Amino acid sequence: MSVRRDGNAVRKAFSAPLASVFVIAVTVLWTVPTVGLLVTSLRPKRDVTADGWWNALLHPDFGLDNYHTVLFEGGSGVSTGLMPFLVNSLAISVPATLFPLALAAMAAYALAWVRFKGSDTLFFVVFALQVVPLQMALIPLLQLFSGGAHLGPLTLLPALDLKGTYAPVWLAHTMFALPLAIFLLHNFIAQLPRDLMEAAVVDGASHFKIFRSIVLPLCTPALASFAIFQFLWVWNDLLVALTFAGGTPEVAPMTVRLAQLSGSFGGRWELLTAGAFLSIVIPLAVFFALQRYFVRGLLAGSVKG
Repeated sequence: MSVRRDGNAVRKAFSAPLASVFVIAVTVLWTVPTVGLLVTSLRPKRDVTADGWWNALLHPDFGLDNYHTVLFEGGSGVSTGLMPFLVNSLAISVPATLFPLALAAMAAYALAWVRFKGSDTLFFVVFALQVVPLQMALIPLLQLFSGGAHLGPLTLLPALDLKGTYAPVWLAHTMFALPLAIFLLHNFIAQLPRDLMEAAVVDGASHFKIFRSIVLPLCTPALASFAIFQFLWVWNDLLVALTFAGGTPEVAPMTVRLAQLSGSFGGRWELLTAGAFLSIVIPLAVFFALQRYFVRGLLAGSVKG
């Protein structure tokens, strides 16, 4: 009862007029830079260098020439446009989101509902892996991929010839995402109704059947919430991509090319803003497509009763 009363008090506080005004003000302040980025990316170079973007709202002169240049031509000092790197970002981000999501969901179900010796210890070990800094693991993992693992004359893992492919970036992002993903999904799956699970077992359902037909549909909000975070992380990543993709044009993501554009187009703001806005369009589309699950997934398991 106390939890319910606390929840009602929080809901009432957030629905107050003052809270609504505050949220609207923060939203406007957060949106203004994005609007300025979009407006600048649509203006010709002469207007960008002449005055501020807000003047375009009074005297609009918009076009898509900047986007065509950035995507397909590259501009001065850059031989290729952003389009191949945009495709690379999608080819990296989508599998690097789906792989840890699938593995974490299965591992979370096993740790939550398949009792075996050492399951609690294994869960705490997975939870503790979250404190390992990503930067500390990059070089050892790169050496593992390139040189393998050896114990004296014994080869534990042969060298993986993955240079110039997406595979090392997928593997790295999957490894770094699994601890947090398993922890979050475990907390959600562990609170599913026990009666529902027991009824499925009585009906003769296997663990795979329970996982596919009961667990996955019920934990859709949690899966969507993690998918948003993971996709945004992988899409915006530069460090892992530079380390494991090597910056080669065949597999380099959009963030690598944007860093190069910043150096080549230091004075061409119309092209920089066009490239920057392209980099946020797809994450925004993913967020808005899954946002109805977002709050439910974040709050899943936080309140009982």
